[in-house]
Amino acid sequence: MNTALGTALWALGGLAGAVFALPFRKVKGWKYESYWLVYALFGLVLFPWALAFATVPDLFGVLSKAPAKILAMCAAFGALWGIGGLSWGLMIRYLGVGLGLAIGCGLCSATGTLIPPIVKGQAASLVADQAAITTLVGVFVSLLGIVFVGLAGKTKEDELPEEAKKASVAEFNFKKGIIVALVAGIASAGMNFGLQGGEWTGADGVKASLAGLAVEAGASPLWAGMPVLVVVLFGGFIVNLLWCLQQNAKNKSFGDYATLAKPATMGVVFWSGLAGVIWACQFACQKMGESFAGDIAYISFAIVMGSSVLFSSLVGIFLGEWKGTSGKTKGYLAAGLAILASSIGIAVLAKAGEKPQTDIVAEAKTATVGDVLDAAQGADPADRPIFKLDTEALEAKAEKAKKAVADSMKSLGEKASETKKSMGEGWKNFEEKAGEKAKAAKESISKDFEALKEGASEAMEKIGESFKKETSVAE
Repeated sequence: MNTALGTALWALGGLAGAVFALPFRKVKGWKYESYWLVYALFGLVLFPWALAFATVPDLFGVLSKAPAKILAMCAAFGALWGIGGLSWGLMIRYLGVGLGLAIGCGLCSATGTLIPPIVKGQAASLVADQAAITTLVGVFVSLLGIVFVGLAGKTKEDELPEEAKKASVAEFNFKKGIIVALVAGIASAGMNFGLQGGEWTGADGVKASLAGLAVEAGASPLWAGMPVLVVVLFGGFIVNLLWCLQQNAKNKSFGDYATLAKPATMGVVFWSGLAGVIWACQFACQKMGESFAGDIAYISFAIVMGSSVLFSSLVGIFLGEWKGTSGKTKGYLAAGLAILASSIGIAVLAKAGEKPQTDIVAEAKTATVGDVLDAAQGADPADRPIFKLDTEALEAKAEKAKKAVADSMKSLGEKASETKKSMGEGWKNFEEKAGEKAKAAKESISKDFEALKEGASEAMEKIGESFKKETSVAE
């Protein structure tokens, strides 16, 4: 797991989300709905499908193995995002790149964290433990940051003359923009729920996912998120297509497409298509980054959106959208951005509230077999729908093993007794033979001693007689 690389990819995705709209500034001569359709075609269909085909072997085979309802659900959330996505263009028109994306991304990040567990019926998980509560605090902190950015936008509207507003944002309108931003931010959270929704539990109780099927087909884990991405984006494209065609009919702008053959129009296609490709990169980077993040992948959407807020605000400052505003307005903006940045940090630090991996390993080392079985099955037998044990068979095998051990111990005892008896008899024989040899040695020594004694007596007698003779001669 390389969380640093994963976070870097998420931040890169945020950068893509912040600058994707810049190429639109080069588009001239077409109605908004016409060049938006080109953007949608490149960003939601052509680029993501080309990327998926290039990185996932047998892409259609992978998608065909997923349940139809899962694909439909992912596409439906993509459609929900599509509704919000349409509003992003209007939001930028009314608020500008900096303010518009700051508010929209902030709301999207907050709702993207809250909606998935609520829809899944797991709202209690939002306050289940310290890590969950910390994440929830981060969400509310991001909302506080949005309030400050919104105050900056409102004071900007009050301070600047109409000409200055139009110079940086041609159709600046804070009231319309904030309403559109609310719709865009909340509905766009459907994107994350769709991206995280390509999972299911089969009839056999085994969990599966589109990412898992992609890896089984030979895809690198880095690209395993591409199948679910193309499904979600395709759902969004349908909504965009219908809306654009409806607007073409309403505004009688179908004639824009008739100019596609003209060389001058190729610039419109290029810049609109480039905007779509850059936009799609933010979610491609999100899924790529998740492959490096392990169990902290759940914060990917928050970091992508938060990074978009920071980068888009910097872009807005660079483009002069806040030029001429008062210190008070800039103070609101700075405070809002700082709070939004801190909310991202809180989301990352929420991981610290979870049990460290070292503690889990330590518990695993000291766990008993019973602990492992309880963990795998659930403490209550009624909570073991997937993994069940045949306890009668286990008891029978245990009895059989116990009897085999008892028989082995009995046989070992008998052999030990035989060995002890054999050793006793050998020792007795040794003692008997040793005794006989000792007795013979004793008798031999006694005879030698008696012979030595007799020889010594005779020698003494001879010495005595010799001494007597010497004495008689001397006299």
